[in-house]
Amino acid sequence: MTYVAGIDGGQSSTTAVVVDRKGIVRGRGVAGPADHVDEPPGSTKAADACTAALTAATDAAGLPRETRFEAVRIGLSGYDDGFDGARPAFAAATVRLQHDAPIALAGALPSRPAIVVIAGTGSVAYGEDGAGASVRIGGWGFLFGDAGSAFAVARDALALAMSEEDRGNASPLGEAALAFFDRRDLRELATAALQGRISRGGLAGFARVVHDAARLGDAGADGIVDRAAAALAELAADTIARLRLGERQVRVAFSGGAFRSDAFLVRTRARLAALVPNATAVTPRYDPAIGAALLAFADAELPVPERIVE
Repeated sequence: MTYVAGIDGGQSSTTAVVVDRKGIVRGRGVAGPADHVDEPPGSTKAADACTAALTAATDAAGLPRETRFEAVRIGLSGYDDGFDGARPAFAAATVRLQHDAPIALAGALPSRPAIVVIAGTGSVAYGEDGAGASVRIGGWGFLFGDAGSAFAVARDALALAMSEEDRGNASPLGEAALAFFDRRDLRELATAALQGRISRGGLAGFARVVHDAARLGDAGADGIVDRAAAALAELAADTIARLRLGERQVRVAFSGGAFRSDAFLVRTRARLAALVPNATAVTPRYDPAIGAALLAFADAELPVPERIVE
């Protein structure tokens, strides 16, 4: 039997799938974050996460760990040509490593033009016009961008709580943060975050609490969530503009952990409809790991299955 593999290396977790040539997912595996941004040159963090995820997927498929793949495609959050971490090594005819946005689009939508907006720990948008042009918008990282991401929502909520404390005011978001991070006060929380004792992914996890607070009517949380939805819709709108799609109908898929909140997805879709009337928000067809596997079929010069069955 012939197999390919797809790997989605994210800032919070890494997912791998093993797919046979008929398009049947034989196994899926999950491992820790492949986040390499703060790592020193030569770091094995991303490679170790990818290896662990694919090993878990191979085990789930009931295959020997020495199974040889026709191709392995890896999408890595924050990847660029300057990536200086250790590269994953697999028993495969070809192994290709790239940014995670194209694999997300490959999984989300089968035809072009199309756009994907990814919002997890970070945020980015990516689009292809179907005539060979592509563009990536956002994805500047937590220092310079990632608007609308889980990290940005959590950071803005914590900043709001801290500014309220400076005014002598207690805030529901501040109290929720102390409970979530198990800290005595906000200064202890800030110090722990700045010194790296709370990871970026750990901070981003607080976004779930902010989204819950917004749904329950907290005005501060609601404003933060609304601005996040607007920022992600603007990423899609800017991508459409950069691709010069004009009045063409274009489908936009929203992908990533931030959109597990149905209320947030509804908000973001409404913002997009107001910005770009010719854009249609759709549900992603497959997840990014499957998208990576679909691209791996092309790498292996194998027919791409019409559909993936899991």
